[in-house]
Amino acid sequence: MHLLNADLHSHSNVSDGTLSPEVLAARAHAQGVELWSLTDHDELAGQHRARDAALALGMRYLAGTEISVSFAGTTVHIVGLGIDPDDPALIAGLAATRGGRRERAQQMAAGLAAVGIKDAFEGALRYVGNPELISRTHFARFLVESGVCEDTYAVFRRYLTEGKPGYVPHQWARLGDAVRWIREAGGIAVIAHPARYRYTPIEEYALFTEFIGHGGRGVEVMTGSHSAAEQARYGETAREFGLLASRGSDFHSPEESRIELGSLPDLPGHLEPVWMALEHRIQETHP
Repeated sequence: MHLLNADLHSHSNVSDGTLSPEVLAARAHAQGVELWSLTDHDELAGQHRARDAALALGMRYLAGTEISVSFAGTTVHIVGLGIDPDDPALIAGLAATRGGRRERAQQMAAGLAAVGIKDAFEGALRYVGNPELISRTHFARFLVESGVCEDTYAVFRRYLTEGKPGYVPHQWARLGDAVRWIREAGGIAVIAHPARYRYTPIEEYALFTEFIGHGGRGVEVMTGSHSAAEQARYGETAREFGLLASRGSDFHSPEESRIELGSLPDLPGHLEPVWMALEHRIQETHP
């Protein structure tokens, strides 16, 4: 179980990925993934499709989601693994978290129009499978397609981030609420890609201690946006705080993602994988 090829962070077109849950499952299987989780942003609508596709291919499956949280002025993502996707409180919490995305998107489009980029809202909508989940990623795809930027990485260097045209902050869920929804739905809460938040050491310590105080239990060590040095750093963080370690590519698209599904290094042997604490939640056969 320790060296299992587990990919516990990926996105379908139910949120801001480009592949359907079924196609994503097939790609994960083709890449040798043995235990998979679809973790769409603030959404559970693809869970049963993903599970059915994974099990039909012989993969094991953990239901998941990725919840957007506001903490210390930054958007933080909390992955929930092993959840019950039909849990009413989790469903309601995610619906509340999604609220306001359309209005925010219209404000983002207005900011882009102010610097000469017209019709960005309508352009972004062309890439949205679920209009409730319109996001910066959909705007980024429009900006690439329209020739404003050469790729999505260039978009986020020039637009849609704090201090740049098109950036609009949003108040997401509270950290304690997100962890509680995950726990009450039978899952384990995991801090996603912690190196991305660029916190000061004091702010990061506050994030981890408050997360643990609410009952959070895991941190992503191996993930698509972490360098080798960051993988080592957050492996030590997991040991320091007594957290379970997770592994997930954060795959969104064949054209955009830095890391292919299932291709990350194995977790170091001195860390306890999060999936070992979720054996009772792993699905291998249909309920």
